[in-house]
Amino acid sequence: MRQLVIADKNLSSWSLRPWLALSVAGIDFAEVNIRLGQPDTRHQILRYSPSGKVPCLIDGRIVVWDSLAICEYAAELAPTLWPADAAARAEARAVSAEMHAGFAALRQNMPMEVCALKPGEGRTQDSEADIARILALWEACRVRHGAGGPFLFGAFSIADAMYAPVVWRFVTYAVAVPPVVRAWMDAMLALPAMQAWRAGAAAELAARPA
Repeated sequence: MRQLVIADKNLSSWSLRPWLALSVAGIDFAEVNIRLGQPDTRHQILRYSPSGKVPCLIDGRIVVWDSLAICEYAAELAPTLWPADAAARAEARAVSAEMHAGFAALRQNMPMEVCALKPGEGRTQDSEADIARILALWEACRVRHGAGGPFLFGAFSIADAMYAPVVWRFVTYAVAVPPVVRAWMDAMLALPAMQAWRAGAAAELAARPA
């Protein structure tokens, strides 16, 4: 059985991305959840991940320790995770890579907290610029490629998984979005896997010692 090593569901945006891709694609895996901020957290992660970070996928002798790399590995098992059209697939990869490498201000000032409500917090000039770019990107994807379904490229793809943590951020911080983006966010939030992730985050918080 494949194992996906992740961290706290309320906080670990990088864990959510491959977890969602694998789940929506129907790829079987066992979840190994390591709590952040514990005295032995790094030791526990290093038992699985050579980078000392999560997520990490273990599939027999194969070990993959980066979110986007795990998603790419998942696409070898489930090719529908990328658009079938070559031009759309190239754009989806570019969109995903931009998320993987960018938006530092959004990450720093508006971290993912799935179960929190913090309207208006973290809105610095730089984070506002990141928000504007993300909204423009999402809207362009939906306008150009959304005819085949409710997701960024019609059918659910790795691009949707890569931006899933931003969906939770925009809910947490009450970011206003245009209607075409709201429809996509609603489709994302309606995914059973997204609902399961939020339920898991709430359960983890409820289990913390008072």
